[in-house]
Amino acid sequence: MVAKKELCVLVLAAGKGTRMKSPLPKPLHAVCGFPLIYYILKAAQALKPAAIGVVVGHQADQVMQHIKDNMSSWGITAPVVFVEQKELTGSGSAVKAALPLLQKFENVLILNGDVPLLRADTLQQMCRVFETQDSGAIVLGVNVPNPFGYGRIVRGAQGEFETIVEQADADEETQKITEINSGMYLFKSGLLQTALSQLTPQGPKNEYYLTDTLSLIKQMTQPVHVFTAPDFTEVLGVNSKAQLAEAGQILYARKAAQLMEDGVTIVNPHDVYIDEQVQIGTDTVIYPGTYIIGKTTIGKNCVIEGGCYVCNSIVADNVTLKMGTYVEESVIDETCQIGPYAHLRPKSVLKKGAKVGNFSEIKKSVIGEGSKVNHLSYIGDTQMGAGVNVGAGTITCNYDGKDKHQTIIEDHVFVGSNVNFVAPVTVHEYAKIGAGSTITKEIPAQSLGIARSRQVVLENKGVKKND
Repeated sequence: MVAKKELCVLVLAAGKGTRMKSPLPKPLHAVCGFPLIYYILKAAQALKPAAIGVVVGHQADQVMQHIKDNMSSWGITAPVVFVEQKELTGSGSAVKAALPLLQKFENVLILNGDVPLLRADTLQQMCRVFETQDSGAIVLGVNVPNPFGYGRIVRGAQGEFETIVEQADADEETQKITEINSGMYLFKSGLLQTALSQLTPQGPKNEYYLTDTLSLIKQMTQPVHVFTAPDFTEVLGVNSKAQLAEAGQILYARKAAQLMEDGVTIVNPHDVYIDEQVQIGTDTVIYPGTYIIGKTTIGKNCVIEGGCYVCNSIVADNVTLKMGTYVEESVIDETCQIGPYAHLRPKSVLKKGAKVGNFSEIKKSVIGEGSKVNHLSYIGDTQMGAGVNVGAGTITCNYDGKDKHQTIIEDHVFVGSNVNFVAPVTVHEYAKIGAGSTITKEIPAQSLGIARSRQVVLENKGVKKND
């Protein structure tokens, strides 16, 4: 006989999520940069289980494919096994569908797939209690300010678990209980299997309730315990867009608290939106209204002013992003200054000490060390050297209507205002470009390039002179 492994985590993610009012499966709705299912898989992974089972049902193929495509980048290394619940008849039915998987393991932790706030530390503590008390089953409970609508955990005189009473069946005294059932449990697998075989359909929908297994295990004279999580928000499920937003606010607050603990200054932690995977160095200052999302890294001693948006970018030390700056998939070296209201589009690189000023846009370009693009300019598909000064209103005309072309501006070039570079074109080092020029040909080093019509002043005969 094959020896059983210790722990399987079973994630229930088969529901329709009708209250989300969306064709997107509920587990795939995003909060703080990740789908709901990511957070529970990550918490499960922290336990280092022998396997993770995911029960899918509604739009199963889409949910499974999304997990398969992303589990590696999410850091999920445990084997993931998908179980399809073909009949959506309650949580007991969902676990029954997974019996062929659960029979291979000694213990089974059952989690809901729509609780993104659940901490791995809480699950680890729950597992320790389960082990030290030799439990047959343990239920995760929390005390909530308003328990209406939840099943209450009823305890005995010595604080021991007695039963779970649903809201509809609770008398006046039971309704005063604030400790509720989270719907998440840890079982000895053999006891769970026996209890599942004894379940009968309940209620108007003829559903199989997983909570009934606890009473059945008690009838087997096996101990059932309660582990009470310290923070009730951990078990808040997401069943609507309003609850999705509430979960997001809590996750953002947690991230801000963690960053401040690590030495980041956040002026108003209630008005910043920083994704979980973002990394920020010490003594960086984050002002209100800022979005820092995706796989973004920001160094030390930076200043991120209000209304900035930074996505999937690398920002080195001592960088200032002035108000309203938008940065996407770009790399910014140390001591750079960007903004206000500048736009760095994907594949832009700013070398040390470079400056991009107000209402300037950089796209798929390198701005060399110490170079300046200060005002109202568009630089696209450009390789710019060090010490270049770009005057206001300069444009690299990179698109001919069919193809994109590159502009090369070498070191220490001076570009006057309102210049157009019609790519492909190269300007060599120390050249100067006269204001108002349209450059279509190569400019040699240390040359002055001017391409504009001579000014002509004519008498305006239509204007009568004063007598």
